[in-house]
Amino acid sequence: MEKRKLEEIEFHNKIRDMALKEDQESYQYYWSNRKFYSITRKSIQFYENWLIERGQDKKVLDYCCGDGDTSITLAKQGFQVVGIDISNVSIENCRQRAIQEGLADQTTFYVMDAEKMEFDSDDFDLIICNGVLHHLDLNCAFPELARVLKPEGEIICIEPLAYNPFIQLYRKRTPHLRTEWEAEHILTLEDLDLAQKFFGQVEVKFFHLATLAAVPFRNMPWFDTLLSWLEAIDEIILKLPLIQMQAWQMIFTLSQPGQPSTQGSFTASKKRAEKKLLVGVLALAAFIGAIWIWRSRALT
Repeated sequence: MEKRKLEEIEFHNKIRDMALKEDQESYQYYWSNRKFYSITRKSIQFYENWLIERGQDKKVLDYCCGDGDTSITLAKQGFQVVGIDISNVSIENCRQRAIQEGLADQTTFYVMDAEKMEFDSDDFDLIICNGVLHHLDLNCAFPELARVLKPEGEIICIEPLAYNPFIQLYRKRTPHLRTEWEAEHILTLEDLDLAQKFFGQVEVKFFHLATLAAVPFRNMPWFDTLLSWLEAIDEIILKLPLIQMQAWQMIFTLSQPGQPSTQGSFTASKKRAEKKLLVGVLALAAFIGAIWIWRSRALT
């Protein structure tokens, strides 16, 4: 097995060991980024609505399922769920949770390499990728996802973005929260272009920029009100192409497996937006310069 995969197993076995919770100092050290998930209400609503629209009579793959939070939630909603993860500790946690919740008949969990899945082709109606793709080699993961997805199936992916310099600085300053591979493979628009080689339809929406300002106030009684205001701001600013790139997360959906996309390139769209912005800034600078020169001559 590749070194990076062995490191993933070692790291996730360590942070998902139930004994870690007994040492609160160590637990807080390895899970300190949990505080940021206090502001993810909008992305969670989007994800939940997406699932509701697709009905419950579906076979779902929880791709790299971790401790099974998503799997258990889906099973409670009536889905038949299969979860896989490279961490054997995670899978044992999932199995125990399913038994405790009375959901063992609706869930199945396997220790498995997500880049070399052991399932038949065209096996799943839906696949959930919840913050996992940046742990993987996408040149291996995307074709595997396309292979096991039914022709009419769909995938929803919730992923962080790599463009915001302040968020990237936080990642650099907290190396204990992730493996080296993970830190260096946060997703970009180039990764969406890669997805288009294996899926005919790729759609993306961006979440959480202004709302990050609410994180320090998550324990205050007026937190929900503040979050609602900042969510309203995000609804406006995250429609702007270049501002979108500064978001913390994106949710993208993949469908039409095995059919290369005829959509335009995501990175090409970004470059066009950057060019328009540059032209606009230069035009504004020229206008201001012309006004300044005119005023200077008028005064003399």
